[in-house]
Amino acid sequence: MDASPVSHLRRRLLLPICTMLFLCLYMFYSCASSCASFPSSSAPAAPPGGVLSQLLLRPDPRPEPPRPPTADDTGSIISSFYNGSGSKKLPQAIIIGVKKGGTRALLEFLRVHPDIRAVGAEPHFFDRNYDKGLDWYRELMPRTLDGQITMEKTPSYFVTKEAPARIAAMSKDAKLIVVVRDPVTRVISDYTQTLSKRPDIPTFESLTFKNRTTGLIDISWSAIQIGIYAKHLENWLQYFPMSQILFVSGERLITDPAGELGRVQDFLGLKRIITDKHFYFNKTKGFPCLKKAEGSSKPHCLGKTKGRTHPNIDPEVVQRLREFYRPFNMKFYQMTGHNFGWD
Repeated sequence: MDASPVSHLRRRLLLPICTMLFLCLYMFYSCASSCASFPSSSAPAAPPGGVLSQLLLRPDPRPEPPRPPTADDTGSIISSFYNGSGSKKLPQAIIIGVKKGGTRALLEFLRVHPDIRAVGAEPHFFDRNYDKGLDWYRELMPRTLDGQITMEKTPSYFVTKEAPARIAAMSKDAKLIVVVRDPVTRVISDYTQTLSKRPDIPTFESLTFKNRTTGLIDISWSAIQIGIYAKHLENWLQYFPMSQILFVSGERLITDPAGELGRVQDFLGLKRIITDKHFYFNKTKGFPCLKKAEGSSKPHCLGKTKGRTHPNIDPEVVQRLREFYRPFNMKFYQMTGHNFGWD
């Protein structure tokens, strides 16, 4: 009986399959022998054991997978940053006021945050140095990495008529911070600072009044003008919405620094890293200090020029100033939606 069709097909396929296997083995051993016959002047002698041993011992040509970053890598990144990495950017946030309100304290506290980089000296770009141009201004800024905020502070911006338009021309998205303080306490502090530099200036009372008998306040004195916050804010609201302006209480910055810093960090869109653990109260100076300042492991308080003892002012003069500022304070409370409790 004839073989079945399936058996016949198997016999027909067996010969070519065996032939192909034989040719593959022949080519493999021929190639291996050829590679072994070309010695390299720089390579070591082939180990005993034949071609198969050489193939097994040959290093894997595939690249190694990338390793995860280590602590040494992180340190290298930080080191390269402080050695000039990153780029200089125009500020995204500016402390614009007010003089003798607590702006220096706020800036020093904020610099503890790893995502804030701030220039130390006051640039005075938008009031005194605007003609030098934005490139000059940018060069004053510290280098920052992606995700970090560049900041500066110049308290006189708040009372400079041209400053809002100039900052808006630079960036309409800029975030503005104003540290405000009881305007009566502020004007006395302002006078105290001037007195320390110029002991021969007139008395506080003589500068305050146009006419002491009638009690008419001299609003031409710049120290008096600064405390009319509502008037200055109207100028800023022509260029920036209230949502881009944060008002920090100078009083709470002393009594509850972590609370005010929490509000500022939220406003800047940053994680609340600066907390109560960063502060201690210095009884001698009368306000909080940092347990560790930026880039230091030592406690840090503001310099001796901060926290000066105020001269004794006639209570009647103080009362008259309170009466003068009261309507402006009320308007300011309405504009900001916050009662600062100065009255």
